[in-house]
Amino acid sequence: MPTASSTATSRRLLSLLSLLQVRRDWPGSLLAQRLGVSERTVRRDVDRLRELGYLVHAVKGPDGGYRLEAGSELPPLLFDDEQAIALAVALRIAVGAAAGIEEAAARALATVRQVLPARLRQRIDVLDITAVESAGRGGGPRVDTEVLLALSAAIRAAEELRFDYQSPTPAADTGLQPPRRVMPHHLVIRGGRWYLIGWSPQRGNWRIYRVDRMRLRTPNGPRFIPRPLPGGDVAAFVSSRFKGSAGINDWPCHGEVILDLPAAQVAPFVGDGVVEELGPTRTRLLIGSWSWAGLAATLTRFDTDIHVIGPQALRDAFADLSRRAERAARSNIGKSAALPRISPST
Repeated sequence: MPTASSTATSRRLLSLLSLLQVRRDWPGSLLAQRLGVSERTVRRDVDRLRELGYLVHAVKGPDGGYRLEAGSELPPLLFDDEQAIALAVALRIAVGAAAGIEEAAARALATVRQVLPARLRQRIDVLDITAVESAGRGGGPRVDTEVLLALSAAIRAAEELRFDYQSPTPAADTGLQPPRRVMPHHLVIRGGRWYLIGWSPQRGNWRIYRVDRMRLRTPNGPRFIPRPLPGGDVAAFVSSRFKGSAGINDWPCHGEVILDLPAAQVAPFVGDGVVEELGPTRTRLLIGSWSWAGLAATLTRFDTDIHVIGPQALRDAFADLSRRAERAARSNIGKSAALPRISPST
């Protein structure tokens, strides 16, 4: 059985490792002070970490000290509670992403889960996240991990959520609106942003909410019997809603045109459109959008002659766009009136 001395040494080694991971350089005297031991004991503990595979370099200087470096092999790692939960969230996302690392991420998540304390294991077990591919990627608004865990727990327990929702236009927020209610169904990450899919009993339909705009209220509402998601496919449902379609995963507006451009110059910019090469400088394009005006505006980006095959609604949209462009060209408001300057912070 381990002795009290060996147990104390093991705990001290973990504390030392934790300190070395959060700061690049540590003077030996400061480490000794933080651990409540002598500098000689710190030197012995550093040697023990080196035997376990950690590259701890001695730092020369007036105070001396130590630095934890990357090694050729992966030694045991030490995470605090917040880091462990963040790692589990990231791995859960990777398991659902079509990036070729799903199996490795699942094994890594199982390894992390196995060594977590019960209090943390119970919290990450409720996580159920779908990563939905989208054209836009990058850093979205920050969302607190605790909020993601609270949403996941409500989904798992089938408990109604009560929350305030921040409007994208601050002027629309009066502060007098009652809290919204939703029967949460799924947590989704798309294009770097978090979304909650749920059934709104107030509106009587399915809704998608930006999680960074939600301010949860406690306690949760009553339990409910989950409804089946239309189509049964979370990714397809989200994709259809972002295309402006309430049903199948498709654009509500479709058009067919011929562009006076080579197919190679068209294909990279049409998303899920269908490109057909008609010759060295002519391309047939079938493409969709959320509106006829949006479709016409999208096609004008190609900066070439456009021959509309159909439908008539697309021709009408081009005619309307042409009238708007003509009015914009004749506009002289910038010459006749002094417009207020817009500051970068507006």
